[in-house]
Amino acid sequence: MALVVMCGQPCSGKSAAAACLAAALRTSSTDLIVRIIDESSLHLGRNDSYKDMVVEKNLRGVLRSEVDRSVSRDSIIIVDSLNNIKGYRYELWCLARASGVRYCVLFCDTEVDLCREWNSNRQEKGEPAYDSNIFEDLVRRFENPDRRNRWDSPLFELFPSRDEIVESAPVIAEAVSYLTKKVDSKTRDVKVLQPTIATQTVRTSEANSLYEMDKATQEVVNAIVEAQSCGLGLAMNKISIGPNLPTISFVH
Repeated sequence: MALVVMCGQPCSGKSAAAACLAAALRTSSTDLIVRIIDESSLHLGRNDSYKDMVVEKNLRGVLRSEVDRSVSRDSIIIVDSLNNIKGYRYELWCLARASGVRYCVLFCDTEVDLCREWNSNRQEKGEPAYDSNIFEDLVRRFENPDRRNRWDSPLFELFPSRDEIVESAPVIAEAVSYLTKKVDSKTRDVKVLQPTIATQTVRTSEANSLYEMDKATQEVVNAIVEAQSCGLGLAMNKISIGPNLPTISFVH
């Protein structure tokens, strides 16, 4: 039914916002299937997953594969990760389009100094946190979402430095309304992505395979009928159906 991409600097309040959004969605309808996909759900540690570019790329691949397997028209998937690279957000948007579901980005716009403070507090308490050098590297490479980009739209912005992260927060309520609003021919403020030919290659390939098999079978039948009409029929043990193709053997 929808794919929600969380976005923000490390330790910006994304996980708290994702949990509040999931709870608010479940409260709005007991029939909704809501799932949060994050590093911890895949048993991946923060520092191990971002210690260099290679493992970070692998992390994004694992998350993307899990989203691809999970996204459907009967569930809401929340991707709770940094999602800091715009090209990666575009890949997630493509997955939503291929599945024909709604899509949105929830951006926790938190000042870097506050994120740094929250990360330090977690380190002191022994809670999951980023090493300082990894934290600074991620902060430097973060690419802010832009609502003008289709893969960053619609964009819901939460400001944890001044807004309390709770289920009743206005931005959370706005996102819930967008994700659960019924859509008909007159709806203009909710966009359901539509698959394109490029995103339906599997179905197209299956259809082409059936066509090619049917065509090849008909060619074989035609070759046998032609051989029989020429008086060859079963008088021969083999019939050629064309150059560079195997011959057909008859069993008497």
